[in-house]
Amino acid sequence: MRFIPDRKPSLPADGAPTSSRRRRLLGSAALSALAASHARAATATPAQLLDPLAVPPWTRTPGAPILEHPYGLPSSFESHVVRRAARQWPMPGAASSLTPLADLHGTLTPNGLVYERHHGGVPDIDPDVHRLAVHGLVAEPKLFTMDDLLRLPSESRVHFMECSGNTASEWKGSSGLPLQLTHGLLSCCEWTGVRLSTLLEAVGGSTRPASGAPPRWILAEGADAAAMTRSLPLDAILDRALVVYAQNGERLRPENGYPLRLIVPGYEGNTHVKWLRRLKVVDGPLETREETSKYTGLLPDGRARQFAFEMDAKSVITRPSPGQRLTRPGYYPIVGLAWSGRGSIRTVEISTDGGANWQTARLEAPIRDRALTRFTFDWAWQGKPATLLSRATDSTGYVQPTREALVAARGLNSYYHYNGIQSWRIGTDGSVSNA
Repeated sequence: MRFIPDRKPSLPADGAPTSSRRRRLLGSAALSALAASHARAATATPAQLLDPLAVPPWTRTPGAPILEHPYGLPSSFESHVVRRAARQWPMPGAASSLTPLADLHGTLTPNGLVYERHHGGVPDIDPDVHRLAVHGLVAEPKLFTMDDLLRLPSESRVHFMECSGNTASEWKGSSGLPLQLTHGLLSCCEWTGVRLSTLLEAVGGSTRPASGAPPRWILAEGADAAAMTRSLPLDAILDRALVVYAQNGERLRPENGYPLRLIVPGYEGNTHVKWLRRLKVVDGPLETREETSKYTGLLPDGRARQFAFEMDAKSVITRPSPGQRLTRPGYYPIVGLAWSGRGSIRTVEISTDGGANWQTARLEAPIRDRALTRFTFDWAWQGKPATLLSRATDSTGYVQPTREALVAARGLNSYYHYNGIQSWRIGTDGSVSNA
């Protein structure tokens, strides 16, 4: 079968279709590319491609039995899609692994690929023994078993989670690293559990303070060897924080906090305390190690930027991205992800000429609060060098900044909360690199 497009779309100099012609490009150049792939298949050398009706080997014998793997496994042909470590950590038990964003599709991260960050290794916790203490400035402190929590009203919500150190490699300019190692401390899941407000109602601590009273905070502590601990502004998170026991339809995995963790939508990843064992209502931040010597950013004037909880609007192009290659000139969809810790994504703009011109990408539904949003932009590569960028705007009106604007505001002494616009360079040979 041969596809014949109606007519060639009109393109500006950078190869990006004008908004009025995008659909025509999708309906012609994309189909032309498909026709070209059919032509290549007809002349390919593998025996099974010489005759499209030949019976391949995997059709001639019965396949594997249904319960060969009681817990399903990916195809062996996808064995390269795994988490990877970015660096070696000096302390025993401290480690991180990164999500392979370039190899994923959609917005939900499979449980086996959710990024990890550990401070004291992964504890092996017996859920029948584990307890959650809720105490402090409450009327009736309580210990909750896992059975107690499972019997409380629950809800499921989709939210992203991002380490505040994600993309820290780009603070001083292009690192040259691929997408997984620059942006891989990012995942998005459906989380199931109990509202924090429901737990506080059970202990008489959910009533908001009277006018003029100091704001309340809550201390969250994990049961790992590092006793990971964070102070959080209670009244800011009360209506959206969850104490969860499941992600993507199954119980939490050990590396992701089994049997219990805190989820604070939009906040930096270290506040989503794993292996949660204690919640204490207090009258102010307790200045723990993880909010003084760690997870603060030095500004140019020497002051520390502390309690910068929310993750700013951000986006990244996942295809094409470094390590991939455009095989020939023609149509390519530019696909990526956008997110914001302050709400939902309003728009994503794409530039194919290094930021000289910007055009609006399509956002794919559903567009959720504090969750990854997928975007697509139709593009025809003309075989010339190009520089691809994406720029997100969230529901508050905040626009993702350039690296230069970010450095001007915060200097180069910080490690956390980098959200500058990321650029990928396309070479004449179709190779993609971190620009």
